[in-house]
Amino acid sequence: MRMRNPKYKDEVINNCSFLIKDSIDFNNDNPIHIEIGMGKGNFILNMALNNPNINFIGIEKYSSVASVAIKKMMEYNLDNLKVIISDVINLEKLLKNKVDIIYLNFSDPWPKKRHEKRRLTSLEFLKLYDKLFKNKNIIIQKTDNDDLFAYSLESLKNYGYEIVELSYDLHQEDIPNIMTEYEEKFSKEGIKIKYLKAIK
Repeated sequence: MRMRNPKYKDEVINNCSFLIKDSIDFNNDNPIHIEIGMGKGNFILNMALNNPNINFIGIEKYSSVASVAIKKMMEYNLDNLKVIISDVINLEKLLKNKVDIIYLNFSDPWPKKRHEKRRLTSLEFLKLYDKLFKNKNIIIQKTDNDDLFAYSLESLKNYGYEIVELSYDLHQEDIPNIMTEYEEKFSKEGIKIKYLKAIK
């Protein structure tokens, strides 16, 4: 169920100095990492706080959700963090050949077969990501969903990616990790978090 619009949504979005609309300029040559589907922004905000020499862009389709993340981010005014409110299919113009790493955290699993093309690790999206990456393709995925994870592993391998890191219980591994809101919720429920890092 989509969340209701917060009362402050329009004011927050209209006053956001780090919202990307037409072009991207971080005024440096640092790597750019993007999170597709940033939700309420905990992951991308903390990544930016902990990695000042990396530029981060949080991408969120729904303005109601993005406004919650933006409100948090405004408290920090970070130079290395920006936001795009857009569907991922519209990213090529803004991000072509600019991205170093893509994070896919707890994406909608779209479990029905007829919705396969909507999964963010489907062939259609992997082809789109090719246009966004600057050099090497690097995708990092976390999910609670076993079926989506199995699908992603197969889809990535079939597309030529090598799985260089893999875990079916991330929180038991010695892998650096910043949790998302969903991750905290699922972990409290005892659900194991699946993780992969794929390179092409």
